[in-house]
Amino acid sequence: MNRPFTRWLSVALIILALDRLTKFMVLRNFMPGEALPVAHFLNLVLAYNRGAAFSFLADANGWQRWIFTAIGLIAALLITHLLRKYRDRTLFCFALSLILGGALGNVIDRLLHGHVIDFLDFYLRGWHWPAFNLADSAISCGAALLVLDELRRARRP
Repeated sequence: MNRPFTRWLSVALIILALDRLTKFMVLRNFMPGEALPVAHFLNLVLAYNRGAAFSFLADANGWQRWIFTAIGLIAALLITHLLRKYRDRTLFCFALSLILGGALGNVIDRLLHGHVIDFLDFYLRGWHWPAFNLADSAISCGAALLVLDELRRARRP
């Protein structure tokens, strides 16, 4: 394996390890629905999401588990291919590595538990953002960095 590709896989594995560790800690220390205030805008909670982002399709009868698992695995394969092909594009590959680590973290949840474990509950006054996890954060940051990378590439002559 070449050095740049290994570096990008290492980033993804670090994200995956941090995601698994944080979810393990929350599962060990919280009951579903229990909340621990951390700041005036953040609670730690244990929430189960059977759907996708923002609980999309969470109320479906179970088929969504396998669809979202398949989508995550296909995305992981595609991202691995892109990391090999474009290994010298630093920002692009860093972004993909964040997405890969996050996607694998949520796929593992779906395979082990049948749902994704969420625990970050941000709120402002009485309005709560849907609970999410470290994997979701990595995916979102990776997506934002992909947009930034494309904007930078488009501006080059």
